[in-house]
Amino acid sequence: MSWLAYRRDPAYRREVSEHLVFYSRVTCMVTIALVLAGVGLDRAFYPEHAGDFAVMRLATSALIGGVLLTYATDWGRAHVRMLTYLWLGLIQGMISLMIYLTDGERSIYFVGLTFALSGVGFFLPLSLAESVCFGLFTMLAYALACWSRTGGVAQPQVLAGNMTFIVFYSVIGAVISIYSDKWRWLSLQLKKEIQAKNETLENANKALAQIKGHLIQQEKMAALGTLSAGLLHELNNPVNYSLMALNMGAKAPAVLADASLAECLDDAREGMQRVQKIVSDLKTFAYQKPGAEVSRVFLAEKAIESAVRLTGYELKGIDVKIDLAVDTHVRGDEPAVIGVLINLLSNAASALRSAELAEPRIELSAHPQGERLVLTVRDNGTGIPAEHLPRVFEPFFTTRDVGQGLGLGLSVSYGIVQRHGGILRVASEWGQGTEFSFDLALASPQS
Repeated sequence: MSWLAYRRDPAYRREVSEHLVFYSRVTCMVTIALVLAGVGLDRAFYPEHAGDFAVMRLATSALIGGVLLTYATDWGRAHVRMLTYLWLGLIQGMISLMIYLTDGERSIYFVGLTFALSGVGFFLPLSLAESVCFGLFTMLAYALACWSRTGGVAQPQVLAGNMTFIVFYSVIGAVISIYSDKWRWLSLQLKKEIQAKNETLENANKALAQIKGHLIQQEKMAALGTLSAGLLHELNNPVNYSLMALNMGAKAPAVLADASLAECLDDAREGMQRVQKIVSDLKTFAYQKPGAEVSRVFLAEKAIESAVRLTGYELKGIDVKIDLAVDTHVRGDEPAVIGVLINLLSNAASALRSAELAEPRIELSAHPQGERLVLTVRDNGTGIPAEHLPRVFEPFFTTRDVGQGLGLGLSVSYGIVQRHGGILRVASEWGQGTEFSFDLALASPQS
């Protein structure tokens, strides 16, 4: 980018304006101190003017102090460049007046003009044009101060030499302004680059955190699968034997003649059936094949309707709103997906019953995103505490009372969704409800 182009850049102009406010404020304070300290020079070199010059110095310092105070206001910061020109002009005007009142081109106060030029070049972020204009203004003020005196210029060679010094200092200030401009531009570019890299790094860290969470969850599921495979062998056969024995025992004459004994056998059979159901749930992990192709195409809308129908008793008294896309053909295991939806709807219904809301509501939606169909179940219950969110998919984790559930439902659902190449997600804010969502592969009706 060319020099003129980057000076027109809005971000660069804002940066320069902020720099100018800071450095103009600092140089204002330094200038006030130096102007007041110059009283010693007046007494040393021109004692006959010391009183008048002291008044001039106080007045100039007061005016510069007024400019300094405006920098604390929005108006002052918006007009910082104009105000900077003002107080710089006050300094050179005061010094030129002192030159006029003393020895003209031979006055020691000529040094003050060069000090001002040096300070502007080194400390104030002025442009090349501004530095040149300030140098020309200083030369004009000095020339007028010398030529307008009674008798004019007594020593033209001294005036020419001093003007040459002013030109030298003006050139130095102009060169410094050019390189300062480029330095500030490079500094701004570096700042932008660092900011962009920080944002990229922050996004990468977030992505890595999500990937880490998914990997941990997959490891947990794999560990449960290994455990389940062993448990199936140890539990399934004894459970089947026990159920067969209970069924045969229920036909015995003694049992048929004793109602209480028959009731006990029924209770035992119910208990064994419950164990059998737990073993069946564990099969999801013991024999699942993540990433395996599931070729069956079905209508997600029908699966949702089936899930809502099967949980009709639990959803009684709850306002269920369904929002579905027009075409919801997906590829997967329909019974398993229905099981996931049943589990999510049952959990939502249970949460709403615990919350005892006046208007319990569940929102169920299915909308395509890219090549996936995203299904969402959201309730307006009390939500899940933040400390429990990382554990909701852990096997056997539950906040329900003993006997109300084993904490396998969400773990099983997670495994089913994972088997379909998707991820079961949860989002919840305490007091605002909970949202579960998962995605399935879209498929055309003809496939």
